[in-house]
Formats: sequence, C-alpha cells, structure tokens
Amino acid sequence: MTAPSKTSTQLSGGALVLAGVVLAVTNFMVVLDTTIANVSVAHIAGGLGISSSEGTWVITSYAVAEAICVPLTGWLSRRFGTVRVFAGGMLGFGIFSFLCGTATSLAALVAFRIGQGICGGPLMALSQTLLLRVFPKDKHAMTMGIWAMTTLTAPIFGPILGGTISDSWGWHWIFFINIPIAIVCSLTAFAVLSPAETERIKDRIDGVGLALLVLWVGALQLMLDLGREHDWFGSTLIVNLAIVAAVGFAAFLIWELTEDQPAVDLRPLRHRGFAVAVIALVFAYGTFFASLVVIPQWLQGAMGYTATWAGYATAFNGVAAVLMAPVVAKRMTTVDPRRLVFIGVCWLSATSLLRVFWWNSGSDFWTLALPQLIQGAGMPFFFVPLTTIALGAVDEEETASAAGVMNFLRTMAGAVAVAISTTLWYDGAQEKRAALSGVLNGAQATIDRLVAQGYGPEQARMIVSQLVDKESVALATGQTFVLAAAIFAAAASIIWLAPRPTRQVDTSAAH
Repeated sequence: MTAPSKTSTQLSGGALVLAGVVLAVTNFMVVLDTTIANVSVAHIAGGLGISSSEGTWVITSYAVAEAICVPLTGWLSRRFGTVRVFAGGMLGFGIFSFLCGTATSLAALVAFRIGQGICGGPLMALSQTLLLRVFPKDKHAMTMGIWAMTTLTAPIFGPILGGTISDSWGWHWIFFINIPIAIVCSLTAFAVLSPAETERIKDRIDGVGLALLVLWVGALQLMLDLGREHDWFGSTLIVNLAIVAAVGFAAFLIWELTEDQPAVDLRPLRHRGFAVAVIALVFAYGTFFASLVVIPQWLQGAMGYTATWAGYATAFNGVAAVLMAPVVAKRMTTVDPRRLVFIGVCWLSATSLLRVFWWNSGSDFWTLALPQLIQGAGMPFFFVPLTTIALGAVDEEETASAAGVMNFLRTMAGAVAVAISTTLWYDGAQEKRAALSGVLNGAQATIDRLVAQGYGPEQARMIVSQLVDKESVALATGQTFVLAAAIFAAAASIIWLAPRPTRQVDTSAAH
C-alpha cells in the first residue's frame, strides 16, 4: 500500500503507547459511525420533517462514499504520504461531522455524510498499516488483536451510543461527539507518527476509471434510494438512472480490465476461490447489515421503543461475536475454513428463521434481544475464514488488490442492501395492512366497545387502525427475515465451490 519510509519507523516508550491509542481510537470511531446512525433514523426523520425511508439515505450515502474512497487509499498514501493522509482524513472527518450536526435539510445532511465517508474511507486501512509500521514485529500479533477488538466492539457501542445520545441530547450530537476525538487524533498523529511517514511518489491516478466508478455507483444508489418515492420504473427519472448505472458499469468493467493501473483492480476475480468468496461475502454481509437498519426502525416505529432501548436490543449481536472470536482463531489452524464459513452463515440463516417464529407484535425485550445474541455467535465463523479463503486463492502479489476489491464490494453491498431491504419492508407492510383490513373481523364491534368505554368514535377508529398497522409491520418484518434466511442459506452453500486455501494468509490485509 505504501512506499518505504525515509526514516526509521520504530517508536518506543510513551510515543509508541500514544501512537497505539490514537490509531486504535481512530479505527473505533470510523467503524462506530457505520452503525451509530442506525437507531437515530427516526429522530433524524422527525427533526428534518422527512420519511423514515428517506432517513436511511444518511446511512447509505456514508457507505457509498466510503466504498468509493477505499480503492484510492493506496494511491493517496503514495502521493501524499501515509501519515499526512491519515491525519488529514481525521481532520476532514471531524469537519464534516460538525457540518452533519449543523445540517438543517436532508440534502445538506446527505452531502456532508458523503464528505464524512470520503474522509473516513482510508482511515480503517491506514490505522492498521501504521500500527504494523510503528510497532516491532514481535508485537504485531498483540497490536492486531487490539485493532481487531476495536473493529468488533465498535458495532456494539454504535447502536447503544446512537440511541442514548439521540434520546438524551438530540440526533445532532451523534456527529458532534466525533469532533474533539478527530481533532486530538489528527494533531497527535502529525506530532507522534512522523517517523512512520512514507516517501511521496508522483504516481498517476486512473482518472477515467474513478469517474466511471462514481458515475455508475452514484446512479445505482440514487435509483435504489429514490425508486420507492417515484414509482420505480413508472418514472422517467428512475429509468434514466438505471440506464446510466448499467452503461456506466459496463464501461467501468471494460476500462478497469484493460487499464495497466486501474482504480479498482478486478483481475483477482479471475481466481475461482476469490470470486466465490466475494459473492458469498456480498450477499451475506449485505443481508446482515440491512437487518441492523430494519430492526431499529421496526422497534421504534411500531413497537414503541425509544432509540436507546432499540440500540440495546440491536447491539446484543456484537456481544457473542467478541466472545466467540478467540474460538474461531484457534480453529482456523486445524479446520477447513470453508466448513467454518458454512457453519457461520448457516447459523445466520437459522437465527433469521428464529426471529420469524419468535418475533411478533407482542414480543417483550428479551424475546427480541435473544436472537440477536445468538446470531452474534456465528459472526466470527463467517468473516475471518471467508477472508482466508478469498486471499488464499489469489497470487501473493495480488493480495493488496484483492483486499481492496473485497472492502469495496463489502461496503457497497451494505449500502445497496439497505436501500433494497427498506423498500421491500415498507411495501410489505402496506400490502399486509391492505390484506388485514380486507379480512378484519369484529372491527366495528371493537370500535363500539371502545366508544362505550368513553373514547370518541374517531379515537376508537384510530386505535383499531394503529393495531392493524402494528400487526402489519410485524408480519412484514417476519417476511423480510424469511428472505434473509434464504439468502444466507444460498451464500453458505456456494462456498463449497471455492477450493480449500493452500497457503497461509495474513488476514490483516483485508481490513
């Protein structure tokens, strides 16, 4: 990713400890911001006067911008220096966090979230790169363990912090809390990490490939985000966006596969093991990430949960993931990674079905939280072994390129899946409501009883309508998880099409 440094990269004593803290905190904050807004969508929608489906653009815009910027990390590091890019990215992340918190319209908030995603895109990879540069080799295992722990725990704290802050101070503060951390980490990085700076090389950038990437990804995401409001392909705008996305994607593929130094190196996809692993990753991760958005919206919109308690319920999946991670690490040396991936993704499928049978409009907190906790146990069996299969299938010199493709597609999968799943969920709720209204028995008798108890006729009708709404959303949520279970099962099955890795892989390259 980076060129050799002009000076010694070794730090010691307090400087080494400070560098480790700054890099770990940075990684934690960037990962945290991928989930902190998930439980705040209802607050954001209410504050800006928009629908909840429009509120999810705050999540997808950040993810898309981050995905586009991830492949540029290597070029940025070579052109401007690893430490400069890291510190500058942190500073920009803080500035755009401030702007997000001051936004007064959806358009402004989405624009600032895009800026936040662009600045944050390289930080996760660079924090890991710099940790490996400043710590001695005999400490690499320990430092990667710390780095991995921040990656695993941040999604746990994201929904909890997002919910608590939104309920207590307002949604603006989920962005404002980044500002002091970003400033301190940026200034400290400039001061402490200078020995790890890399040479600046005037390397050219694939401008055409980058432009095509922005074009087709932007058009695709706009199509998915706006489709529901514009009646999908009944709208000329959506049709035009679909055409732009399809043509742009085809041109992007042709250009990148024939370019000597592509913005996104797609050539590792020629390896069957890598292609299969990436397909499994895209569908499994996209489905998982979409659930992290749908569940809080259901809990707050129909079940009467505050953002804080929706955050607690959602965050339970990370607890078991942290506990099971060491078990997976130990098994990786003796068990076929394909078996581990198969077990992990099948576990995700089974817990999706568990939600279908357990969750309903009358479920209590622990009935909702327990499947989240159980699901988390399967997460480490999925991510790390899948990375081993993917990177173990490519040539060693292609490892960095392959990791970049994986990160790009994983992040894009999350954004696309959120847009698709929320559309299916909202439409499903409307269909269920229409169906329930058509077969509702005793509605008038219920209204009459409520009127007899002192409610007005309009109040009574509103209560019955709310009950129908609550039940229809619960049914739509169950329907969504039936689909999720099927996608997880398919992703688990195809992993056997990949060959077993024949060499040891440094999975840290994938982050």
